Amino acid sequence: MSGNQVRDWMTPNPVTVSPGTSLRKAHWLMIDNKVRRLPVVDGEHLVGIVTMEDLRRAEPSTGIGLDLVKITDMLSRMTVRQLMTKDPKTITPDTPLIEAARMMLEQEISTLPVMEAGQLVGIITESDIFRAYVKLEQKKQYSTT
Repeated sequence: MSGNQVRDWMTPNPVTVSPGTSLRKAHWLMIDNKVRRLPVVDGEHLVGIVTMEDLRRAEPSTGIGLDLVKITDMLSRMTVRQLMTKDPKTITPDTPLIEAARMMLEQEISTLPVMEAGQLVGIITESDIFRAYVKLEQKKQYSTT
């Protein structure tokens, strides 16, 4: 492993949802799997991405007169399709890590689905890139001492 390509740091086979998944179910999938982003697939096609932040923004404030039961019911009826970012930017497993970092900075995004031959094969996040650079720098320091 050279350590400088997306494939070396991505999460392979990420947890996904379909566009018709309820927001409530998507929220619990994120919690249960300890992730903050879910690629949205329709069949085998990537059609979007939904984040924990998207879900938080969708929750109505209890200050507007809705009780917790009504909020829960409303979130159960809303679907990922209504919130997802459509046609997200993607990257390939062979892309250099520095290019993934540059894309995230320029596009102001925190996640890139990783596609190979038209199929979703992974996901890489800003946290993955940060972790990679720390480890790669540590490796450099130890190899020079």
